[in-house]
Formats: sequence, structure tokens, C-alpha cells
Amino acid sequence: MSEILSDNKGTMSNNDKTSQNQTTSATDKVSQDQVNKALWSACDTFRGTISADTYKDFILTMLFLKYISDVWQDHYDAYKAEYGDEPELIEEMMKNERFVLPQTASFNALYQRRHEPGNGERIDQALHAIEEANGTKLKDAGKSVFQDITFNTDRLGEEKQKNTILRHLMEDFAKDELNLKPSRVGTLDVIGNAYEYLIKNFAASGGQKAGEFYTPPEVSDLIAELLDPQPGESICDPACGSASLLMKCGSKIRNNHNNKNYALYGQEAIGSTWSFAKMNMFLHGEDNHKIEWGDTIRNPKLLDKNGNLMLFDIVTANPPFSLDKWGHDEAEHDKFSRFRRGVPPKTKGDYAFILHMIETLKPTTGRMGVVVPHGVLFRGSSEGKIRKQLIDENLLDAVIGLPEKLFYGTGIPAAILIFSNHKEDDSVMFIDASREFKAGKNQNLLSQDNIDKIVTTYRAGNDVDKYAYVASLSEIQENDYNLNIPRYVDTFEEEEEIDLMAVRAERQQLKAQLAELETEMEKYLKELGYDA
Repeated sequence: MSEILSDNKGTMSNNDKTSQNQTTSATDKVSQDQVNKALWSACDTFRGTISADTYKDFILTMLFLKYISDVWQDHYDAYKAEYGDEPELIEEMMKNERFVLPQTASFNALYQRRHEPGNGERIDQALHAIEEANGTKLKDAGKSVFQDITFNTDRLGEEKQKNTILRHLMEDFAKDELNLKPSRVGTLDVIGNAYEYLIKNFAASGGQKAGEFYTPPEVSDLIAELLDPQPGESICDPACGSASLLMKCGSKIRNNHNNKNYALYGQEAIGSTWSFAKMNMFLHGEDNHKIEWGDTIRNPKLLDKNGNLMLFDIVTANPPFSLDKWGHDEAEHDKFSRFRRGVPPKTKGDYAFILHMIETLKPTTGRMGVVVPHGVLFRGSSEGKIRKQLIDENLLDAVIGLPEKLFYGTGIPAAILIFSNHKEDDSVMFIDASREFKAGKNQNLLSQDNIDKIVTTYRAGNDVDKYAYVASLSEIQENDYNLNIPRYVDTFEEEEEIDLMAVRAERQQLKAQLAELETEMEKYLKELGYDA
């Protein structure tokens, strides 16, 4: 540890111009917008060389490395200012940091050697050293957070080009705008928000793959409001992506109840996305989490001490729409009996996620919100049988239709299904919110007013003309358990009656005006020498 301290000490005395800037301006507060713009500008290093879907790994990981390095340095500087002549005391105090930072693994140590060959290899070695120094914090069952991320890759070109690109990347992150020391950025929210900003922008340009790792923040906010998480509750997202939806539920408890007593759980199948989720959690200060890596349907990892599925107060997810090859062959013999109501179709895994989520709800407090494509509401065969069973068990509480073009990677409209283990009656609320949104060029948004209207309507539980309808179980049965929203919410608008006499009078007036213009045009043409 003493080596670490002397290394940081040496770094701060270096005469490098950028390091001086970061030191002298450390007390100047930086705005969220400045941090966001500097991060997005850093992406220019890769544009034209590799796709955003690839370079997002480098940007997000470098942000994490820069942040923990700046936190370490900030705390070390503060201790040194107070206990400068007691290095042993400082060493002991630094052992209590959230992250241990080995000697050669800090951003500053890498930055000082940026002009030397081997930038990619040194960055990879630094990340590995950080993983090893922090025990299980950055690992899960043998998989490490940085395992699927390598800076020493041929995707960045031949060695000389790769070294230059990574040098530019480190110089971008060394700029004053990205001095992320707590004494300068203030609250951790700035860092977490910056990470979210990057993920959102990568999702917006990520094409079909974008939906794999990010749920639009407005949709996450809506689901969190509908589920209304409370202090002391456990919250799980079995298809958590980068964990934005999961953390939104946690933030509701902090903001609404000024309470941090909750636990977040998640599972993610894609390795690199699992890594982003872990980093995202730490950058938001969410240390009380358990995010597992693996296929939730084939191999659920969130189990209790007896090997059974863990149960949660809230379960929420935006699973992949109509996933093909979701695990149909193994489902019939599922040891957790998740598919006892029926096995979903081989090429559509929507109900596989729904059934898994249902099985992980606590018996009394359990409630869940899941995003689904509209086909889930009305498709027949095995899906129809499963849907009937869930309704007959009185688990479905609400069906909420959303506008089109809300989700990254798909333009189709989706719906939110709310399930509950403690319903007061057997009715189901249908809300058609598909026509109320803020239009965008490529992506539509839910405004705060749109969100508030949906939440208020859901909580009131009453019919709203052309917007919401509370259907009884018998009505749903009469519709053969078809949940297609237009069957329950009548949004038909009668067209205004056309006054034919007024239209005829307007037409006559236009004909007269046209005749006058023709006469005037002929006059001008004759004056110019154009005879008919």
C-alpha cells in the first residue's frame, strides 16, 4: 500500500500540463452538461474507425477507471493535507476506500506512459490488477467485470494506430472537464448521470442491438411509479441489461421516502452488458446489489440457500421481444416448475420471462411490471392457454398500451402488464396511452404529463372516456381471454358532420376568384407580347 501512496504522490508532482490543469482547477465545480459533452466528444477518437456498438465498451470502461482513480487521488490528497507527516495512518485510512487501486493501475499512471508503445496491453493489465485487488466486488462466479472488454484488440487497427487511438482517448479523459474528483463534481449523481447519458446515446445509435441493454428512461420512470417501491423491499430485474430500470426503482425509494433501505437484484445473459450493469451500479453509489451473469430462463442464478428461486417484493423487466431459441427444449422438465401453466412457443419467449417473473413474486407483497409486444395480449395456442390461466388465477392487474417508437431498436408499440399477488377484486384495468406522447424524429418520448396521467388513472382505478376501462372477469371471459386493448377502450372519434351547402358556397367563391386571376393573367401576357 505504501507503494500505491508514493505512486500517487509522484503523479501529482508531475509537470504535465494536463495534470496541472486538473490540480489547479480541482475546486472549480463542473456542470452535468460539461461532463456529458466532454464524454461524447471523446467518442470522436473512434468515429470512422469502429462502430459505436464496439467503442462503447472502451468509453464506458475508461469512464469507470477514470472515476475510481480520481476518487482515490482526491481522498489521498485530503488525508495527506491533514496527516502529511503520518504516512502509516494515511495508508490505513486508504484501505477503507470503496475500491483498492494498485500502483500501476491508476489512470494517471497509464496517462504518464501514453507516448510509449503498448497502451492497449497496459490498460488491460491495469483493469486485471484492479479486479484482483478488489476481491469479489468486481467478479461473479469466476467471471470478472472486464473479462469481455479488451483494449489490446486488432479492432483498433495495427499496433501503431491502436497505440495512437488509445493515447488520444487518455488525453480526452485527462481534460479538465473530466476531472471527476468528488471535491469538484460534488455528488455522485453527476457521474451516474454521465454514465446513463452515454448509454442512452449509444442505444439511440445502436440499431437492433440497442434494446438489449437499455430501457428508455421515461419508460423506466413510468414502471417504477406504477410499482411504487417501498423502504425495506427487495427488487429484481431478471433481464436487467445495464440496470437502468432496476436503479430507477431504487431511486424512487430514496426520493419518495428519503430511505436507502432496499436491495437490488438482477441477472443478465450478455457478458459485456452484465459488466456495464455492475459498473453502472457502482457509479450510482448502489453498492447493495447482486447482479448475476447468465441465462435467466435456462440457468436462473438468483437462488436461496435451499436452491429454490429467490422471491422478491417487486419484479420488473423489459425482456427481449419474442425471443427465438429461448430454451423451449428444456422447459418441459424445468426443475423450478415455472412452466406448469404451459410451455411458450419455441420461437417466442415472451411468456417464458413472464412465467419466470410470476414464480419469483412473494406470496403477499409481490407485484410486477413487464414490457411486452402486443402479440402477448391476443396470440392463441399455448400462449392463449397461459394467458387464460394467469387471468383465472387473478394475477393480472392492468394492461397499459404505449405509443410506437418508444423503444430503441424497434418501432413497434409495446404494452406494460402489471401483475399483483394482492388484488382487491378480479377486474383488470385497460389504459390506452398510445396516442399521447412527445413526437421525435427517430424516437418518441413520454412527457412527464403523459406519465402522470397514466399513473393517476391506474391508481384511481376508474373508467376514463376514450382512455381507460376497468373490465370485469366475465367481460374478459366473453372476449375469450383476448386482452387486445381496443376491445375494452373505445377510442373511436365521430367525424364532424360536413355542411355540404357551405362547401358548395366556398367552391363557387373559389371558381370566381380563379376566373378573375385568369383574366388578369391574359392581360399581363398581352402586354408582354404573348398573344393567345
